[in-house]
Amino acid sequence: MVPTKTVRTIRFAPALLLLLLPGLGIAARSDMDSEVEHIIAREIAPMVPANGAGGVAVAVRIGGRTLFFNHGLSDLADKRPVNADSLFNVGSVRKLFEATLVAQAVLRGEMNLDDPVSKYVTELQGDYISRVTVGELAAHTSGLLLPSDHPPWMEKPYSLQGFLDALNAWTPQNGEEPGKQRIYTHAGYVLLQLVLERRYGMPIGKLIDRGVIKPLGLSATLVPERGADDRAIMAAPFLRRAVQGYSKDGEPIGLPGNQQGLFDFPGTGQMFTSARDLGALLAAFLGERPVDPALREALLLTQREAFRVSPQYGQAMAWEINNIGGATIIDKPGGLNNASAYVGLVPDRKLGLVILSNRGDVHPYDAARSGILPELARLVRPKPQIIGQTLGRAAGQ
Repeated sequence: MVPTKTVRTIRFAPALLLLLLPGLGIAARSDMDSEVEHIIAREIAPMVPANGAGGVAVAVRIGGRTLFFNHGLSDLADKRPVNADSLFNVGSVRKLFEATLVAQAVLRGEMNLDDPVSKYVTELQGDYISRVTVGELAAHTSGLLLPSDHPPWMEKPYSLQGFLDALNAWTPQNGEEPGKQRIYTHAGYVLLQLVLERRYGMPIGKLIDRGVIKPLGLSATLVPERGADDRAIMAAPFLRRAVQGYSKDGEPIGLPGNQQGLFDFPGTGQMFTSARDLGALLAAFLGERPVDPALREALLLTQREAFRVSPQYGQAMAWEINNIGGATIIDKPGGLNNASAYVGLVPDRKLGLVILSNRGDVHPYDAARSGILPELARLVRPKPQIIGQTLGRAAGQ
């Protein structure tokens, strides 16, 4: 059931903390690590197929450290095990990076959340789309819902002009109004990509690399273009680390490095990254590693609730906010038919979680929200909560 399993640790804490987890006083590190490993193994086991066609890489940020747990295979054909450096297609987790770019632009005064998208993508003059703002795209409150957002999927992908034409022609289907509802839309973030590219005159991959990847020292996070065979165009050393994606029946889907999409213009492919890089991202979002203050402020701004969906749920810039089980979980799932990804935070416990799978039929957000994060949250004490105050200052409130 679990062909491989490794645990490694990255330390950002001072030497004194080698004895006890900060703020705990109830368990030595070895005891804590064992408890974390037990929780992960129990919840991840159902995601690892018995036939070996797939695996799971996990990163847990807890007590000022990042622990890695690896289960199963990245490629059944060559019996290659999953590890913390395996490269996964993380689908919509990419939205966290674009939201961070928007937050940086807002904090620098180079863009406003209330700016209409037509200010930057001037071809958009349709009655509805001309009233949609940058902030509404970032928080999924634009009301847009295009054929690329839901099945049955389009047979032919959008060209850039076709996408702009569809946006100009779009009219509300059920009384939607910009900013009045939360409707998850991939098309909205493709449009946000165009907004950023037009504002800075630079491809989105270079913007993400310059604004987030390099400043955070992420060495294996890529936004490659899609090749003719739907395989990401990346250097051979990275391609060798890419996992093979599998269907629910254990059949390979595409080649390692497979990309998919309903948009046929540059910058619309998916992101590839590793559990190790996303573990470093967790530490940055939680304020537990050295980060430029301006970038730190942007990371916090993305976590601020922008729209209240229900008493239990809210929507931030890309992040979803879940007030369930006693702990507030801020997270972002992603996935395709051959890949599943999850990034989650419990900010007041300085707790984070990454789950990456090379199968499309698993749902790591279910295990994370209902099992793993609530269980881990009970192992650590709440830390002083300053995020709301910091975000208020960041937004000028």
